[in-house]
Amino acid sequence: MTSDGPSDGPLSDALLAAQLLLLAPEVLGGIALRGAGPARDWLTLQLQELAAERPWRRMPGHIEDERLLGGIDLAASLASGTPVRQTGLLDEVQTGFLCVPMAERLREDLAGKLVQAMDGMERAKAFALVLLDDGREIDERPAASLTDRIAFICDLSGVAPFTDLLWPDHDKTISISSVAPASPEQCEALAQTAAALGIDDIRALLFAVNAAKAHAALYSRKIIADEDLAAAARLVLAPRAVQLPMDTPLEEAAEPPSETQQTDHSENQAENSKSHDAPLEEVVLEAALASIPEDVLAAIAEGRIRKSTASGGTGKRTQSKLRGRPLGARPGVPRGGARLALIDSLRAAAPWQTIRRQNEPDAQRSVLMRKDDLRVRRFEERAGSVTVFCVDASGSAAAARLAEAKGAVELILAQAYVKRSEVALIAFRGEGAEVLLPPTRSLTRARRALAGLPGGGGTPLASGMTLGLQIAESVSARGRTPFLVFLTDGSANIALDGSPGRAQAREDAQAAAKTIARAGIETILIDISPRPRPDAADFAEAMLARYLPLPMADAVALEKAVSAAQPQLAPA
Repeated sequence: MTSDGPSDGPLSDALLAAQLLLLAPEVLGGIALRGAGPARDWLTLQLQELAAERPWRRMPGHIEDERLLGGIDLAASLASGTPVRQTGLLDEVQTGFLCVPMAERLREDLAGKLVQAMDGMERAKAFALVLLDDGREIDERPAASLTDRIAFICDLSGVAPFTDLLWPDHDKTISISSVAPASPEQCEALAQTAAALGIDDIRALLFAVNAAKAHAALYSRKIIADEDLAAAARLVLAPRAVQLPMDTPLEEAAEPPSETQQTDHSENQAENSKSHDAPLEEVVLEAALASIPEDVLAAIAEGRIRKSTASGGTGKRTQSKLRGRPLGARPGVPRGGARLALIDSLRAAAPWQTIRRQNEPDAQRSVLMRKDDLRVRRFEERAGSVTVFCVDASGSAAAARLAEAKGAVELILAQAYVKRSEVALIAFRGEGAEVLLPPTRSLTRARRALAGLPGGGGTPLASGMTLGLQIAESVSARGRTPFLVFLTDGSANIALDGSPGRAQAREDAQAAAKTIARAGIETILIDISPRPRPDAADFAEAMLARYLPLPMADAVALEKAVSAAQPQLAPA
């Protein structure tokens, strides 16, 4: 069979990665497929069908510990009077594939249990992960502890619709164990490529070596060739890149070659491959860089991709006794508002019934319970958000933006009950700042406060920053997640003590901005000047805030900008 689909690009790379995984799942760990769509569905189905001789299980995100790890079968144990163990999902999937849908939302405790199982399992019994990642933003990723233990990370988000795509058929007469180990020069080339891309995880390098061996086996080679190393760098190392090589400018890496350059390259490719003028590590690095999309290259250059990315991009998580997402039960007495986990308590008592019956032969109760058997339920809920608007109401900004700020506050409050969010409003003008609207979800109260929003006078930016920080810290102390939004043109001319003077005002504002940065509060600065100035951008940099110039935005545009920049806080 041949493939009627694209001959290169993300889909062909994902196809190749899936083929390599089927050849050696025990040493390649698994594959992450990002981007829901027909391409990913087809590829997952093909994997499942071609791995029919191996177990294939799908893990729900709400799975309980007993179903995942195995444990006591409560009904059978109570009926027989002896402990009866039930098989866990991880036992059933040994030597097979475990498919994890919506992997970017997998709970940290479940990710930790999978990691523990993968690290502690013998290679002969090891299972491979198939992580289905539906994340859209850069920071919406599966847990790094999981992706560190799989070889392939494939992004199919931008793959166009396709038809009549067939799985390529290779003559797999050589197994990966028949391929000779990589030479020291080949290992060094992969190691230098990993170092150039900022990859400091030894697992990634080992995966790259094994992927090169599997690629050689796929094409019936007993010795790793240069094209095998290039494929390993493209499939394993490139998706993990967190920096560009020191001597590779962004424009050079991101700009596709022109038609003339492509022609020259094709004419000289054979000659270059024969003469081996380019060092092996440069060939491997070039293959890795060529497979990184332009938008990802730009994100790496701007520092928006970190070495350890937390999954989710959600708000602060807090433990609760009464509501939220259920977590595993823990030993404890149901008091202080905690709820009894009846099934978990019975399951903890079941293994001891035979011994307790021997010690208490006259007991009439069906189940003999002890205090140590009691379990209480645990929940996790997302903290609500409080958006603190700090509005420049001075003479330079009042006429242009006060109406837009009022409208944006009302639009955000309209969604308050859906997103469990609140809004606060601070105005700074004249000699200082004042709280016009404490944190609230009341639209009526907000409208009354906004109706009397004053305008005119100087720009005490430092006072506005200081008061905004105070409100944000008080919000955080109550267990909610603050988000600061500054609407200003950055023209500070009133110092923190209320005295006029641009030099002192700028110095005080810079100090206040650095204090906000040290507090680690999510912040966005919207430049409302008709012509964006360096002043506002400088203050945003000092605050470690996102800078957004919106010289012609209305209330709807402001609300959309704030909602897009704000951390996504899911309802509890």
